[in-house]
Amino acid sequence: MRSVVDAHAADLTRYAASILGDADAARDVVQDVFLRLWKDKPSGMEEFLRPWLFRVCRNCALDLRRKEGRMKPMTDNQAVRTASESPDPQAMAERQDSHARLMNMMRTLPENQQEVVRLKFQNGMSYKEIAAVTDLTVTNVGFLLHTALTTLRSRALAAGE
Repeated sequence: MRSVVDAHAADLTRYAASILGDADAARDVVQDVFLRLWKDKPSGMEEFLRPWLFRVCRNCALDLRRKEGRMKPMTDNQAVRTASESPDPQAMAERQDSHARLMNMMRTLPENQQEVVRLKFQNGMSYKEIAAVTDLTVTNVGFLLHTALTTLRSRALAAGE
């Protein structure tokens, strides 16, 4: 169990925070996910563990968001903190600026496109895994990703990125 927590806690927390906009609530959701895993101990799911964890995390986060009736978008400051550290201050500042512009562009996408982009690029999931998490077809995941990336690319070009 410790190795599962070590391997997936950070990704699940970041994913839950992107849904909830609240890092503390995200940590609570992730804790609930691991408690469910511990209690349910689903057998024979080793190859499906990652999508299962993300699916349960998504459902718990969406339930909490509905229950609280609020959604706070992730701030640029929070998004920058999730980026990897860079030793060069100038490169880090440029990266933060680019990341902030990209996050602003991402916020203009429909929520379902934002979610599949985060799962693909922030969490490195395959289309099949994303489909299992979001309850979409693999074809629909591909379409949403393609549409989102095409939109982001055209907006970045228009902005002179």
